[in-house]
Amino acid sequence: MNATRLESIVARFREARIAVIGDLMLDVYIWGKAERISPEAPVPVIQVKKKSCCLGGAANVMRNVATMGGRVTPFGVIGNDDDGRTVKTLFDDYAIATDTLSVEPTRRTTKKQRVIASSQQLLRVDFEDTTNVLDSIRQKITDEVIDLIEHDMIDAVIFEDYGKGVLNEIMLERIVAVATRKQIITALDPKPGHLAPVKNLSVIKPNRVEAYAMVGAFCRANDNLPIEQNYELKAVAAKLLAEWAPQYLLISLSGEGMALFSKDTTPVVIPTRAREVFDVSGAGDTVTAAFTLALTVGASPEAAAEIANHAAGIVVGHVGTATVSAEELVKCF
Repeated sequence: MNATRLESIVARFREARIAVIGDLMLDVYIWGKAERISPEAPVPVIQVKKKSCCLGGAANVMRNVATMGGRVTPFGVIGNDDDGRTVKTLFDDYAIATDTLSVEPTRRTTKKQRVIASSQQLLRVDFEDTTNVLDSIRQKITDEVIDLIEHDMIDAVIFEDYGKGVLNEIMLERIVAVATRKQIITALDPKPGHLAPVKNLSVIKPNRVEAYAMVGAFCRANDNLPIEQNYELKAVAAKLLAEWAPQYLLISLSGEGMALFSKDTTPVVIPTRAREVFDVSGAGDTVTAAFTLALTVGASPEAAAEIANHAAGIVVGHVGTATVSAEELVKCF
């Protein structure tokens, strides 16, 4: 794909209306220097320089859709706490309306706190509740998304599953059934072992380890053979296509780029575009957002995968969970 074609596709991102449903998170970063070892225990002492917060989990997909130009309607659950209020404030920074978010007063907002010293992550501390959200909240989310689909108010739905209690098979099956009838794109970024197969999604986007786990297989650390010779990966993809029956299966392959599979076609391999990798946190979120946006505005699956791969190559060059803008996508191609 040449730069002119890329620019044409990305320019149409502003026409895309995407609903994103999933587990919202607050990513907190403690930045500092580690220059000595604690006398209390054999651990580094971090001299803190600053603290920053950004949207994570499904919320990172939402902000990636927004920064690439799309219009996003967010669905997820936060607690009635300071972290939940911070999440809403951060949504405001991206001009994302928060009236569709649900608040469960007895639930903690999911927070992942990372300690970074000289660009190296030393520690992550998770604050979260992983029990199912209230049935009434799931019902409310499902009904509201279906209403948007029925009234032609969205062009695609992204399901972001981190196994924190928001999504279940019933929600996906109901929404996917209506979306399929209305020819609305549906995409799932899965959490292995959390959901039973839900058929007829437009695309499923696991990474390689997740894809193997979804079929109960073990992914070897050195499993980086070319797709033509990687019979194990192709067998995993074939099983996922059979069990889930999506139109497309996009598997991220880390340093090897990504591979696009569909039934009865030859896999398409897109080599990595990353120039230098500092942090892969959230790269999968960027891939899901970019691929869905591109499909929504009429790009071919192959072109959408190339754009998504390019977007991922940009964000891994940053430390921390990052986003990519439409201008960066075009400028850095």
